[in-house]
Order: sequence, then C-alpha cells, then structure tokens
Amino acid sequence: MKIDHPAATGARVDERPAVDAATFAAEVAPRGTPLVLRGQVAHWASVRAAAGGDRATAEYLAGLGDGGRPMEVLIGGPEFGGRFFYRGDHLEGFNFHREKAPLGVLLSELLRLATVPAGERHTLYANAATAPEHLPGWPAANPLDLPLGGATPRLWIGNATQTATHYDGSTNLACVVAGQRRFTLFPPEQVGNLYIGPLDRTLAGPPASMVDPLAPDLDRYPRYAVALEHALVADLAPGDALFVPAIWWHHVQAFGTLNVLCNYWWTFDPANSAFHALVHALMAVRDRPETEKAGWRAWFDHYVFGDDAAAAGDHLPAAARGVLGPGSDERSERIRRYLLTALAKR
Repeated sequence: MKIDHPAATGARVDERPAVDAATFAAEVAPRGTPLVLRGQVAHWASVRAAAGGDRATAEYLAGLGDGGRPMEVLIGGPEFGGRFFYRGDHLEGFNFHREKAPLGVLLSELLRLATVPAGERHTLYANAATAPEHLPGWPAANPLDLPLGGATPRLWIGNATQTATHYDGSTNLACVVAGQRRFTLFPPEQVGNLYIGPLDRTLAGPPASMVDPLAPDLDRYPRYAVALEHALVADLAPGDALFVPAIWWHHVQAFGTLNVLCNYWWTFDPANSAFHALVHALMAVRDRPETEKAGWRAWFDHYVFGDDAAAAGDHLPAAARGVLGPGSDERSERIRRYLLTALAKR
C-alpha cells in the first residue's frame, strides 16, 4: 500500500518572527525541537536579488566571485524525478553522478534547464559549497548576526530536488535565499521506524532513510506509519530560516528552477563523532552474548548515559583521571591517541 505525502498536512513546526542575537542564544539555540524563524534573513542582499527571478539570482551569485575552485555538483537524469537515491533493489549504486563545475557553468546550465520541459529536465545540485572558498563575496554581503560559534556559511544551489531523510550530527540553521523549501522532520527516537539504509555506503555523508516520504510504501516499511505520527512539516519562503537540533531527521524538497539555501552547522567536531562510536560498537558490543551485553550496558550507563556520568572518575586524584577527566581539547587528544593505538592492534 502506498500513500501520498501525509506529513504535508500534519503537525507544523513551531514558528516565530526573526530574533536578535541575545534571544537566539537564550531561547532558540538551547531548544530540543525545530523552530521556523520567519523573515530571519529577509534583509540579505541575496534574498532581495532573488526576488527578481532566476536570472537576477544567477547574476547576483556570479557577482560574488567563484574563488577559483569548482563546486561538486550532483547530477541526475530526468527519469529519477529529482530524488537523489540508491539505484536498484540491491542498492548497486546511485541514481546520480558527481562532477566538478565552476559556479558560472552551474548557473548557466540551471538557467538553460529552466527552459526545458520538466519531464525532460536533468537535476543539478551543488551541495554544501563553503562560501569563503566558492563564493568569497558571500559572507560580507550576507552577514548573519547570530551566535553560531563561527560556523561557516555553506551554499546549496540547484533546481527541483528531493534530499532523502537524513540527520546532521550538528545543530543546523538553514536559511532560504531563493525558491521554496519544504522540510519534513522526525525526532531522533524515530530512527527505528525510518528504515535506515547502509551506514557505511551513504548518499552524501550521513545515513538516510530508505522510505520515500512522498510515496511511502507501508507494506514494505510498515513502521513508517508510526514515524509519520511524530512528523513535523515546515514550509519556507525566501528570507525564512529553520533551526534544526542535532540528530533530528529531515527530508528536504526544493522547488523551482533555481533555488538557493545557505546553512550553518555548528557545535560539532567531526573528529569526535558519536556516529563513529556507534559503528565501532557494532563490532565491539552488539554480537557479544546477552549476559556480556547486559554488563556493558551498565558500563555505558555509568560512564556515558547516566545522569552522573561526568562524575564517574571523581573518586580518583585529578592527575590520575586520564580519559575520565572533564571535557577539554587535551582530553580529546588523549582519547584519540589511546583509540588509535588500541585499534591498530590486530
């Protein structure tokens, strides 16, 4: 049984008008749920330029310079309908390929494709292009006066696309510049109902759900019906921003013939990814006898998940706590060295 996108008419993400830096720090950044900030970046020069249409958007972006570095562009044929995904029932590849293209070439091709009938149009998507390297004029022309810990602005430029439901390991602020966007979001605890794909062979970084939210097959993925009960939807226009807490799952639809989004990821150190710890636990913990797993569960609760986990080494002299010491760059480096040494042994 397949159903149309039911989440689109479901619960909506909370929203409020644009906020200042102090309000963002006190009321938005600590949130554990998504929030739409209407008009948060409506003042940006890029948003004002995009109001003039595709060609005005392209001319504005081209005027920011390309930094001399080509962008990575995902390219899909007309037959895949803009949904970047695996190819075939056995996931024997992807339904898109990647190429490097200068900003000017990408923009020219998007303008050309806008004149092609939708059913014959290729899908192009430059994803997560860091502004300082690829559009060096962007940060100064489109400043964001919010406390994001020095996060780098990243540009997402393409036509009508559908990004599979995935999570980010960091807190995210997504700002729409041109075109419309729809985010369908699921809380982290719905991971078991989203039917996650391969962990070590992913579409573009983090693992993604195998379910197509626009046409979910509940015969094949019956627990997805439970996930839909918890889904939240945000429809964003140019100038709007969406705050997405870390580890929230989100499916993204971009509409139109030239759309642009700028996002900021912060509070995340990829070298200390919890996901990597999870993958290692698959080898080190998951397949042990149940009695051992119960014992290791107690260890994890004591040292990681328990309310007093940060104090688990307090009975030791401070100089002897080693990896149990309080969080710091020094402790992170000590743990990294310990793990590299331990994992190198066969």
